Amino acid sequence: MKAARLVAGAVQAGLTYGPFFPQIYAPLTSPGICQPARFSGWQQLTCLRHFSAVPQPNVEERDALMDVRNIGISAHIDSGKTTLTERILFYTGKIHSIHEVRGKDGVGAKMDHMDLEREKGITIQSAATFCKWKDTNINIIDTPGHVDFTIEVERALRVLDGAILVLCSVGGVQSQSITVDRQMRRYDVPRLAFINKCDRSGADPIRVLNQMRDKLKLNCSPVQLTLGIEDKLKGLVDVVEERAYSFGGPFGNEITEVPVPDDMKATVTARRAELVERIAEVDETVGELFLMEEPVDSETLKGGIRRATLALKFVPVFMGSAYKNKGVQMLLDGVTAYLPSPLDVTNRALDVNKNQAPLELPSSQQGPLVALAFKLEEGRFGQLTYMRIYSGAVRKGDPIVNSTTGKRIKVPRLVRMHASELEDISSASAGDIVAMFGVECASGDTFTDGSVRYAMTSITVPEPVMSLAVAPKNRESSGAFSKALNRFTKEDPTFKVGMDAESGQTIISGMGELHLDIYVERMKREYKVDAEVGAPRVNYRETITRRAEFDYLHKKQSGGQGQYGRVVGYMEPLPEGSSEKFEYANEIVGNAIPPNYLPSCKKGFEEAVNSGALIGHPVEGLRVALTDGAAHAVDSSELAFKLACQYAFRDAYNKASPTVLEPIMAVEIRVPNEFQGAIIGDVNRRKGLIQNSEAEGDEVVVEAHVPLAEMFGYSTGLRSMTQGKGEFTMEYNQHAPVTADKLAELTLSHKKGS
Repeated sequence: MKAARLVAGAVQAGLTYGPFFPQIYAPLTSPGICQPARFSGWQQLTCLRHFSAVPQPNVEERDALMDVRNIGISAHIDSGKTTLTERILFYTGKIHSIHEVRGKDGVGAKMDHMDLEREKGITIQSAATFCKWKDTNINIIDTPGHVDFTIEVERALRVLDGAILVLCSVGGVQSQSITVDRQMRRYDVPRLAFINKCDRSGADPIRVLNQMRDKLKLNCSPVQLTLGIEDKLKGLVDVVEERAYSFGGPFGNEITEVPVPDDMKATVTARRAELVERIAEVDETVGELFLMEEPVDSETLKGGIRRATLALKFVPVFMGSAYKNKGVQMLLDGVTAYLPSPLDVTNRALDVNKNQAPLELPSSQQGPLVALAFKLEEGRFGQLTYMRIYSGAVRKGDPIVNSTTGKRIKVPRLVRMHASELEDISSASAGDIVAMFGVECASGDTFTDGSVRYAMTSITVPEPVMSLAVAPKNRESSGAFSKALNRFTKEDPTFKVGMDAESGQTIISGMGELHLDIYVERMKREYKVDAEVGAPRVNYRETITRRAEFDYLHKKQSGGQGQYGRVVGYMEPLPEGSSEKFEYANEIVGNAIPPNYLPSCKKGFEEAVNSGALIGHPVEGLRVALTDGAAHAVDSSELAFKLACQYAFRDAYNKASPTVLEPIMAVEIRVPNEFQGAIIGDVNRRKGLIQNSEAEGDEVVVEAHVPLAEMFGYSTGLRSMTQGKGEFTMEYNQHAPVTADKLAELTLSHKKGS
């Protein structure tokens, strides 16, 4: 998990952010908790209890870093993330023409640089870019919205300082919105929310705001309101300043201040009062003014919003329409004003030489180099390694050390990424997100300058939920086939490759049908390998439901030294909700089994859980304990005890009422109201459990938990049931026991195949 982010709450004093955010000042803090320290126009709230011995950034570095933002744009699929990024790049002058995700000109959005992305109209890989808005340098990572590519969101959020959570004003908070919010919480990432598509028919940003409070449990309030809605959307009202703006010109770049309409004045006043109250609950300065019933001016309120956002206690909500070019510039001002710079978050590293003791890592060029490789890609010039530099600086040609492997290498080439384009740079320093070529490493490796041996904590990688058997159609393609699989497993930690021991087939595993289909298609396009694909396989698991004891003697005599090992103990299910999949415990009192044989016992049980007796899938959710045993002075050996434990496991496993677990998917289906009955009936037929059914305008949203095995080919079935008007998303929820008839069917199928 990402190192705890200790928000220092730095806010710039006297920096002009344009017409929407004139100035922000940091208020004084409570005595005895934090002390204000001034650094060249900045007031930083330095909490004394988080002192670090690592060199702190100097005045020049602070001046440079205070205008840097490392942000990610994340959301549910089709909420408009890539369209929003395209507008940001246009308004910041990074690109000079706008292209749509599914544009008729055939060019496609800048950040969707893969041919597959442009054809399918979805983001498959996260893409990095950089731009400058007024005085602020912004590094942006645009992430996929589809659940099958959730690892791209995970590793982006691991290295970013802030994020924009994009929500559709019609769809609201959807399944992947909840997943992305959970990932942001996991890595303590401060965020803004942007309610997009306010120009669409059925748009209701206030309903989305209430969903954020109910479903995501966020303390949030709008800092903007729309001036008109749906096709009458003309501009936005700044709630903090109580000013209105309209967007004109062919690309919405002509911003004009207009009077707040009379029929909106009461609403704006009420929303501002609500905003003040919500900030007062989490910010001491605004809270004091609120309790004394004194007016809260705009600068004080913005300072409170910033501090509360950085402290993860508040989420400011922006509104607009990226597609219609309304509200993006004000969102960029919000990124500058409310999201953290590298100075505002302090990351923790682990000191490998001191038993992985945690220590703070300030963003300073003077400190030791510490950089995390968070994403790998096969580029035209070799492996492209994306990395975030947390401390120190790196230059082209510098020697650096991989803390994980201990290898010393030279940096052959440093680049800054703009989607698929590369810009060569000679150096990079703390706070930068860059890439280097020609360095062999794995995702999650930490690089240092060799003066220290620090490691950054890695990302959370979910387990694959389904598999496919693949093979090249002709023998000549075998080399390219292997090369493709090696590259894909390096790039994507959720893509796994294995071999079926019985059939000898190559098995690829991933997060869903689309995930695996994309890799099969990439194999064909990038490596010219036509692959034969077998039927999808569900990644079942086995487990036990009750305690069982074992007392097994492994005795074999075949002339010469024999084999002898006796093991006594029990196995039991782990408590529900346990994070461990398998636990081994040595509860032997005395030396009934000599200590030198105990590691072999553990190894025997660990190998036994790799394949259960019911259907041959891995066993999880159990604890095995050794309580007694016996050894022979001559015939006992490590092999004898390892085999004894494996046979003892099989013996007890059958007595522990084993069962099979199947992956259950959280499915969200959105269809017009007239198809509600047909959809619910179909979900029940697929052995799904309806969790919720909610009407949203002319549509109904059905949430259900359905076994993955029943969801193959569902997109085709949904289209035929709803005349092409339905859509669905699904993500892994949990593994749960199968029904008795399904268990019998799976067991019988396994016996026939073996």
